[in-house]
Amino acid sequence: MSVVAVFNQKGGVGKTTTSLNLMAALAQRGRYPLGIDLDPQSHLTLACGIKSIPSSETVYAFYAENKPLSQIMRELPSGAHIIPAHMELFKIDSLYGRNPNITSQLKRGLTQELLPDEMIPVLIDCSPMLGVLSLNAVFASQRLLIPVSADYLSMQGVNRLDAALRVLEKPLGKRIDRRIVVTRFDSRRKLSYDIYDKLREHYGKDLCETRIAETVGLAESPAHGRDVFTFAPHSQGAKDYNALAEELLDSGFFNPN
Repeated sequence: MSVVAVFNQKGGVGKTTTSLNLMAALAQRGRYPLGIDLDPQSHLTLACGIKSIPSSETVYAFYAENKPLSQIMRELPSGAHIIPAHMELFKIDSLYGRNPNITSQLKRGLTQELLPDEMIPVLIDCSPMLGVLSLNAVFASQRLLIPVSADYLSMQGVNRLDAALRVLEKPLGKRIDRRIVVTRFDSRRKLSYDIYDKLREHYGKDLCETRIAETVGLAESPAHGRDVFTFAPHSQGAKDYNALAEELLDSGFFNPN
């Protein structure tokens, strides 16, 4: 199976937007991915049109009650699936942070009972904090996708994240494969191009060629519980996420290990 964590320690960089629209783009190509919302803010869950559900029907129950992932998975109109989140996830760090096995729980759940079809990609929308939930995502994943908005502070954030990942790679005994995608790119601003060029200079082939423009369609579609392809199919945002999906698929980013 191919498990990708969508992660950045800085909020507001398009993490959930990227998860939502890559799920939809992959579904359009017959890959029918699974999205896992591991953020207590539940933004991916809300963006998929899922509201007001009890914690027992979300990924919180997987941690608190050992409920099988297959029992909390929901199918979306696109054919993709999602495991929704709940605000109760805020409790996971305090309740289970001292359990030495907690950081591997999601990996065990995915490999033991959920994914017999190795061609199904999994996208994990992470919390911006490097805690129990984000570590679950990193340890369950083969690869990381790191959205970085085209601004100075976001660029500093990805540098800190890269340093944190190098620390995590030591106990794993391997490099975590990752790609960086620039989001909220404004072609009218020289700063956007400067940020992209600096990231290219520092990260080389780990930086995606595709840049995601800041558009009204991408900003508004989650409020309607829809991805950009159903909300604004002819928009620049739809074109950009189509291009990103193609680039990642062509590079083997979603291939099973």
